[in-house]
Amino acid sequence: MSLQFNGFGLMNLCDLAPEYIRAISPYRPGKPISELAREMNMDERAIIKLASNENPLGPSPLALEAMSRALDQVALYPDGSGFELKAALSQRYGVSSDQIVLGNGSNDVLELAARVFLKPGASAVFSQHAFAVYPLVTQAVGASGIAIRAINYGHDLDAMLHAVMPETRMVFIANPNNPTGTLLAAQDVLRFLERVSPDVLVVLDEAYNEYLPTAVKADSIAWLKRFPNLLITRTFSKAYGMAGVRVGFGLAHPDVSGLMNRVRQPFNVNSIGLAGAVAALKDEEFVKRSYALNQAGMLQITTGLRQLGIEYIPSYGNFLSFRVPGDVKAVNESLLEQGVIVRPIGIYEMPEHLRVTVGLESENQKFLKSLEIALDAARDIPRIVPAMRAEMVRGESV
Repeated sequence: MSLQFNGFGLMNLCDLAPEYIRAISPYRPGKPISELAREMNMDERAIIKLASNENPLGPSPLALEAMSRALDQVALYPDGSGFELKAALSQRYGVSSDQIVLGNGSNDVLELAARVFLKPGASAVFSQHAFAVYPLVTQAVGASGIAIRAINYGHDLDAMLHAVMPETRMVFIANPNNPTGTLLAAQDVLRFLERVSPDVLVVLDEAYNEYLPTAVKADSIAWLKRFPNLLITRTFSKAYGMAGVRVGFGLAHPDVSGLMNRVRQPFNVNSIGLAGAVAALKDEEFVKRSYALNQAGMLQITTGLRQLGIEYIPSYGNFLSFRVPGDVKAVNESLLEQGVIVRPIGIYEMPEHLRVTVGLESENQKFLKSLEIALDAARDIPRIVPAMRAEMVRGESV
């Protein structure tokens, strides 16, 4: 498509978009089950997806019931203010409603923060191997991203602090971090907050907080009273099992949340998600069950990986990243052929790793067995290829 502009010649419409938008590489989510079924001509029931850190239990029964009831109201716009969900969050976390920002998943909250506090000429600091959305939302508003080299796949908070420049307006900290699963000690995050400039917004992404053992959880909500430059983001997509209806939230000083709510779309959280989230907060037993299942599944997977001689990064989330000896692509393709979807994480500068979500016991077992088969097949490749070449030299059919 091209347009004529005032007789000065043809100009491609897309060239009018800002360069920093045209340079974005879109976020690539995990492969859906339906896509693999089409590609491999498989029955969807034979496929397990362990790629996107979803809760294998699905949502709480209370949430499912509430969402089912909400179907009667889908012809009406949702409550744009999210009054009931904000009230429930306010009661749960001891914050005022005007400290809450609701989002279409926590990704939406991250984007709102970037739209408010970043602009061309500003910068944001984040860690190497951290969530891919941080550089994406930074670039989308024309700001510069400063990626700090990780230490043992985790955040180097001292280096991140020293990287803060006069034009820096945001720092992203994922705790636990995705995709590495690493966890920063609470005292280290608190020390960072005490040292960073108060005119820099610190985004503490706690999407996997519900999967943390109590002993290592930070009392981060209490920090909001001390640090007006702190934004905490959480989600109903992980332990609450509601990834498909997209509900997340941010907690911050009322001035910060007030600015974010100015640019938030009024109906960014749908009515089904709002109803489900309110009910999910009431079902604490379900979250405990999800935590227990994850702990058992993590032990099952790490034990299996050790038996296979596979190196992995100890994780505090509901996923595990492991190093593949040999051809990562071949191993991943073999897993797909066996109906197991995991996550390649080359985009995180971890080209030798795959990430697997902790699933049900049977799913974890299938993953481990399929991985063993994939690794054996990959190890055979160096022996098979020279033999094929020898046959071709002799002119024989292979």
